[in-house]
This record gives sequence, structure tokens and C-alpha cells, in this order.
Amino acid sequence: MCKWRLFAMALLSVAFLSSAPLQAQDASRSLTIGTGGKSGVYFPVGSTICDMLHRSQAEHGITCRADSTGGSVDNVNKIKSGELNFGLVQSDILFYAVNGFGPFKEVGPNTDLRTVVALHNETFTVLARADAGIGSFDDLKGKRVNIGNPGSGQRTFLELLMRMKGWGMDVFAKTLEVPADEQAKALCGNEVDAIVYVAGHPNAAIKTAAEMCETVLVSVHGEAVHKLIETYPYFATSTIPGGKYPGTSASVQSFGVNAVLVTSVNVSEDVVYVLTQHLFNNFTDLKFSHAALSAMTPQGMVKNATSPVHPGAVRYIEQSTDLHKLMEVNPAQRY
Repeated sequence: MCKWRLFAMALLSVAFLSSAPLQAQDASRSLTIGTGGKSGVYFPVGSTICDMLHRSQAEHGITCRADSTGGSVDNVNKIKSGELNFGLVQSDILFYAVNGFGPFKEVGPNTDLRTVVALHNETFTVLARADAGIGSFDDLKGKRVNIGNPGSGQRTFLELLMRMKGWGMDVFAKTLEVPADEQAKALCGNEVDAIVYVAGHPNAAIKTAAEMCETVLVSVHGEAVHKLIETYPYFATSTIPGGKYPGTSASVQSFGVNAVLVTSVNVSEDVVYVLTQHLFNNFTDLKFSHAALSAMTPQGMVKNATSPVHPGAVRYIEQSTDLHKLMEVNPAQRY
């Protein structure tokens, strides 16, 4: 009996020792991508990326999960804390995080953030009740406005534009901090006159609001927007095509940024290489996974990085002559 007990203990010890490295390896190849609200664009895009990896998991051993989060700022903070190893982040928020500006002023620069690829364009979007008399951004004065939850991209966009205009929050009659998933209910429940998003179009949450009650998309342009674009290289003019939502047949002018897949320098080069390879090898599937990605191009995915590019992504891109020529990053800042 004693011999059998010793034999069993020996087997358990061998099993434990042999499984420990595998467990460590599995942990390093288990990806969690922070996205945003489930009604937005980030969550389905993150889910599509994970689906791509799952289809060939037997080859690379990488697992992937898309998590719904509070958005760009939340994703950056969770990458820093280790709760996430990847996140979808607006290019302006990434710039602020790397340089310790805006919402990251108190915590300082995050020098560990790395770009993988840029994805779709995102437009600052204002949606108003049709009966609120709001035709332009300036008409928001004296109105009830949902400014977005702290840590969201739309909140950061709004605050920056308001600073350019010399406005404080007191220009509004009332402000709410409702998260993106609950904005349609607040607007159509007449709790606010207007709501703001930063999103690719078409967007499910905006479509839901436009179908629940009579709404209009609001034009956002003028001197303050022009000054923003001149001052910050990650901003550009943007247009929301007409006919995407009920109540708005004409195109609407605004400005926007790119959505960027971001990771940490601590994530292995091999894992990021495999992920980057799958994004380009499955480009058509990614492009048509959501209407907001319909204008995306392989070239656009490697241009105008606002943080250093991860060496795993650089390794894949440098293998492609066409992509390498178009990668507009400072070579000294790649890693």
C-alpha cells in the first residue's frame, strides 16, 4: 500500500511539474481585448478579431476574448494595470496617454503603450431631438446635453472642443453622464436634448435612438474645429454620409480620429506578430464585419501611428514591401 501511495504521489508531482510551464505559456497566449459598449462598433470589431484567431487556434495556441468596457480611456488604464493586454483606443486618447496629457495628466506618460494597427475612422457625432431646435454645435448652449461617462472618448472629444471654444460646462442648462449604451433611452425619454458619440458609421446605438424618436444629426464645424485640426495631427475633417439614419438625409460635417488596436510593450513579439498576420491575412473578413470598417484599407492600417509601434507588428509589416514603404512612423520610435 505504501509503495502505491508513493507511486501515486510521484505521478502527481510529475504531472504538476510538467503542467506548470504549459500553464505559464497558456497565460502568455491568452488575449483579452478591451472594446466599448456592446451597442457600439468596438465590441463587434474586437469580437471579429478574436474569431479570426479562434479559427486557427490549433496552429498558434492563442486564445482571445473581447470584453465590453468603458471605452478608450478605460482600455488604456486597464492595459496599464494588466487587466487587459489589448484594447481598441481612439488615436487622440492614445496620444494623450503616451504623452501624459488630458485625462492622463495626473498619472503621467505611459511609455509602455504600443500600436498594433489602425482600423476605422471615428467621427465626433452629435445627435439631437428633432424638437430641440439644434442645427449646429453652437445651438447646444442652454440645452440639456449628455456629456458621456468619465473615461469615454466622446467625453474627451467634447471637453477639448469646448476648451477651444472657450466654453465651460455651465453653458449647458443640464448635463448628464450616461454611458453610450443608455444614451438612446435618455434622449428619447426627453431627459436630454442632445447626446454625443465618437463612432464609426453606421452605428447601432445611434440607429436605435433615431428609430425610437425623431432625431437629427448635428453639424460640427467652424473656427474651433479648424483650430483643433491645425493643432493636433491626429484630427481630420470627417463626413457622416446622408441616409444612414432616419431623420437625416443629407451628409453632415464633423471631425474625427482613427480607432487603433493597442497593446503593451510587455506582450510578446511572437503573439503580436501572429495577431498582425491574421488581421492582414483576413483583411476582407475584417473590412466587411461591420459597415463602419467599409472604407478601411491595408495601407491605412499602418499609417500615422500616435505611439511607438510594437516590434511584433513591425516585424510583420517589414516583411511586406508595400506596407513597409507606407508605414509613416519615426524609425527611432518604433519600439
